[in-house]
Amino acid sequence: MKKQKYYVVWAGVTPGIYTTWTDCQLQTKGYAGARYKSFDTREEAEEAFAASPEAYIVRGERKRPAEARAAALPDGELPPDVMGNSLAVDAACSGNPGAMEYRGVHVASRQQVFHFGPMYGTNNIGEFLAIVHGLALLKQKGYEMPVYSDSVNAISWVRQKKCKTKLERNAKSEPLFQLIERAENWLRNNTYTTPVLKWETKRWGEIPADFGRK
Repeated sequence: MKKQKYYVVWAGVTPGIYTTWTDCQLQTKGYAGARYKSFDTREEAEEAFAASPEAYIVRGERKRPAEARAAALPDGELPPDVMGNSLAVDAACSGNPGAMEYRGVHVASRQQVFHFGPMYGTNNIGEFLAIVHGLALLKQKGYEMPVYSDSVNAISWVRQKKCKTKLERNAKSEPLFQLIERAENWLRNNTYTTPVLKWETKRWGEIPADFGRK
């Protein structure tokens, strides 16, 4: 069983103590002057958070191998006009309709933030649900970062607060339509300031949340 780690963020989007490396990365990637470190116990983390980071971070100290791997960008540097501290979402479907799944990935760290599926559906519906999932998660956690999607249709549906799918609603698709209704209700009943941006695939390559099945 993997041992629980505690990540102290002294300087980041929202300073605090986090229990996953992904949450720590969401707070620090792309944040100028970010200061953070992991600890083995909550007691150590709380003591460190109450103190100065200079007492725990040695200038120029090397990252532990696991953290270095997590922070690495396997596809190289990001394009200059892409915001690293952001969330990319994408969907994949085996058949259309077919087994659909979607996920969200932190752009700079390439860490998967959430994953859903597979469930019977279409790719466009998955793209729509992925954006709404991302918006709801970021609002819940209080994170300020944009959401990237490569789907023009899904972005338009989110702005209209309506999933304009032509998929037939029947016994097979009913569970999916219940999720669609939840997503539409969330959009109607919530306000948010999160920018939903188009991922420019022709300029930047595949979106980091891509499932790689093309």
